[in-house]
Amino acid sequence: MLDVLYLAHDVADPAIRRRTLMLEAGGANVTVAGFRRGVDTPAVDGHIELGVTGDGRFGQRIAAVGKAAVALGGKLRGVGKPGIIIARNLEMLALANRANAVFGGDVPIVYECLDIHRLLLRKDFPGRALRAAEHYLGRNVSLLITSSPAFIENYFRPISRLKAPVMLLENQVIELEGTASMQTARPRPPQPGAPWKIGWFGALRCRKSLKLLAEFTRAMDGKFEVVLRGRPAYSEFDDFDGFVENEPFISFHGAYKNPEDLARIYDDVQFSWGIDFFEEGLNSSWLLPNRLYEGCRYNAVPIAMRGTETARFISAKHIGLVLDSADSTALATLLSTMTKERYLAEFGKVAATGAQAWVIDRADCQRLVNRLATLRTAAAQTASLHELSQTHSNKGGLL
Repeated sequence: MLDVLYLAHDVADPAIRRRTLMLEAGGANVTVAGFRRGVDTPAVDGHIELGVTGDGRFGQRIAAVGKAAVALGGKLRGVGKPGIIIARNLEMLALANRANAVFGGDVPIVYECLDIHRLLLRKDFPGRALRAAEHYLGRNVSLLITSSPAFIENYFRPISRLKAPVMLLENQVIELEGTASMQTARPRPPQPGAPWKIGWFGALRCRKSLKLLAEFTRAMDGKFEVVLRGRPAYSEFDDFDGFVENEPFISFHGAYKNPEDLARIYDDVQFSWGIDFFEEGLNSSWLLPNRLYEGCRYNAVPIAMRGTETARFISAKHIGLVLDSADSTALATLLSTMTKERYLAEFGKVAATGAQAWVIDRADCQRLVNRLATLRTAAAQTASLHELSQTHSNKGGLL
């Protein structure tokens, strides 16, 4: 069995749970160590807490990582030597190197980077310094995992100086029992007189999207409603709760579990908001978000922004709706003529892709763990060759 030490930037992030489920389904034994994001975030049972960080507070997070690095040996006391260490995001890569030293310096490190922070793309001194830090911390990385081809094409290949091989691992939905048990998502046009519903689920961090959707739903005077679910990044909004409370056609229903709640929450909407302007022209243009796979798995019609990787992705599959410009008038032009017949045609296109296109099953999880296990095997072989070389070198010195 492969023992994995997973270093998490935010232990409560649903994506951390999803990755842990994948690794365990593939046969790995996983120990999670990481930070809580904010003092109000509860600790997660069974996880090793390394400290508390603040959302959007980059300087504070660096300080917290430094403090955790000093205490890491003690925190990991009692944890057996892992076969590999996975670092989720750049800040955890620093701790991965420290953890590797704690365990003797020969544990393969996997760098999992599913977002490219805007600071990494700056051309000034802070940007160059952060990329230099990534290069230095990544010198011992055996594998880079990322979730979108655009991250590779726009950052890792032309800008980043990381030399590790790259594995593309998309944000697909976990379904461990195989296709036989998959639920079939049904068409759900609204009842006569009821509104069409757009679901915006997951990491809610885009102030521009919220404003656009508010303007659109008001302009449509109740013909469309927006349902929000997930985890708001409160640092990105002036007053998320107050704003939503004052919008007559927008509602927020809190967090949900992935994958347990997906069938239920997507069955409540006809469309899935796949647009993110959080780092417009950069990370938000390159990512393929979780909600894209979640929504399409349950045949919610995706809405994407033209010029983004998400739009390119759905266009290649001949599904979904593409917004031409980021304003409520353009969205009204795209959706105001929606009819039951048009919706059923769009639903049918998504359904025709098949559920399997949007999920990761147990066999996929096993393939992931097998790939990671090869890193451990390669590291052990390298260590054996080095030891043999040293032995011959010492013998030669005695002659």
